This record gives sequence, C-alpha cells and structure tokens, in this order.
Amino acid sequence: MELVVPRPGTRWALGLEYDGNGFCGWQRQLNQESVQGVLETALSRVAQCPVTVIVAGRTDTGVHALCQVVHFDSPVVRPPEAWVRGANTFLPKGVALRWARIVPDRFHARFSATARRYRYVILNRREKSALWRNHTAWIYSPLDVQAMQAAAQTLVGIHDFSAFRASACQAKSPIRNLCQLQVTRRGDLIAIDAEANGFLHHMVRNLAGVLIAIGRGDRPVDWAAEVLARRDRCQAGVTAPPSGLYFVAPRYPAEFGLPVDAVDAGFLMGV
Repeated sequence: MELVVPRPGTRWALGLEYDGNGFCGWQRQLNQESVQGVLETALSRVAQCPVTVIVAGRTDTGVHALCQVVHFDSPVVRPPEAWVRGANTFLPKGVALRWARIVPDRFHARFSATARRYRYVILNRREKSALWRNHTAWIYSPLDVQAMQAAAQTLVGIHDFSAFRASACQAKSPIRNLCQLQVTRRGDLIAIDAEANGFLHHMVRNLAGVLIAIGRGDRPVDWAAEVLARRDRCQAGVTAPPSGLYFVAPRYPAEFGLPVDAVDAGFLMGV
C-alpha cells in the first residue's frame, strides 16, 4: 500500500466506541452533552483549532457503539497516534477512539457506507441485573427464540418498512434492503443481529419490539409479516428500549482499507 504523508487538508477516518448512557445521543444538542460534541471538542484540542466531523450513522439517547466511523478534513498535520491518543486524553470515560486512518478525499463516512450493522441485546431471566441494567433490555418473561427467528426471516429482503419507522423519521424513502436479521441465544442473553443498506429512525428497536412480542407468545409468528404489509406504525407494537441497542459498524468498499469488517460483537453475548 502506498505510504500517504499527512498534510493540511488530509481527510481522516476515525473509529470510535462509546457507551450511550449519559449522552443525549450522537448529534450535538444545545445545553446537552452529546457524543459528537465531546469528540469534536477533544479533536479540536489536539488540532488547536476547530474540527467538525461527519458520522456514518447517528444514534439516539442511550444507544451504544462498538465501531462508529467519522471523517474530517484536518486543518493541521498530525500523525495517527496523535489523533487517537491525544483525543482519548480529553474524551470522557464513555467514549474512546480505536483507530485513525488517512482516506482519499472521495471517502465519506455516511455516503461511502454500503451497509450498517446493529445488535440488540436482551437479558431474558426473571431477576434484574446490576451489571447489565444499562446495556441490555431486560425481559423477564421467557422468550421463544425459535419463534422470533422464524418471524425475523419473513422481514428479510427489500421492503417498505413504514411500519418500523418513527413518526419523526426524516428519510425520503421507507424502502430498505434488510439483508440479515438473526436471533440467537446464549444462556440468559439473546441477540438480534440486523444488517441493511440503511436503517430508518428507530427501525431496529421497532423490529426488536415486534420480535419480543412474538417471543413472549403475545402474537403469532406470522404477525411480523402482517405488520410489514400494513405499513402502519400504529399497528406495530412498542419500541424496544435503547439500552439494548449497539451500532456494531458500517461496511465500506475494500479500497478504503478500514478495519470495520473485523469488529466482533461476540463479547456482548459472553463469547
């Protein structure tokens, strides 16, 4: 690979992880602490001038990320280690940079992504947890994972996901290609893994809400397909809580050489 030397105006891609608790979400908000706000403040201190980042996918209040990706055009010359270690020095405990890479000017954290991956984690046992309370959705009723998995497969494909979008969603089209929706259990933990070319606002949490209702036996397996066909959010059940949702990583073409496909969410299931 050709060695690229940093220069003023160099475009950088950064990978970061964060605990969504204590933040108003990704996007900068007036008088509230956001992930974007603390990251830009830290990078600006490293650069000693203002830095603004573009993100792969915004997350809501309480939602976590294993490998969120941003890009920015650097106004100064800094080596990769300076961005990562320097910014981590100034970031709060709930946010950490993992890597920094130089990318071509045509790279865009949002628009260059070919897919995005999420994992929704459920603690399924009678007793509440002191350790998992802010990092899973606690469902004390027994869940039928086989029924949830069967229902999930009826949602895979290119569909109009209007029934699974929030009323405040600003996406121009509700059509998405949901290429994976898998439900697995390990002990008391259940994971719902979703991958699509893009997600609507609250889409993963709404998918999880439908699958949880089916897993509890409140609804039959074919209800998921019925909800999809109706395209009516009002008939799609509750939105699952944000505490169980993790933005795993975006996917990009191999030409950009970003270490996003190797992100392993296995530790969330104790594996």
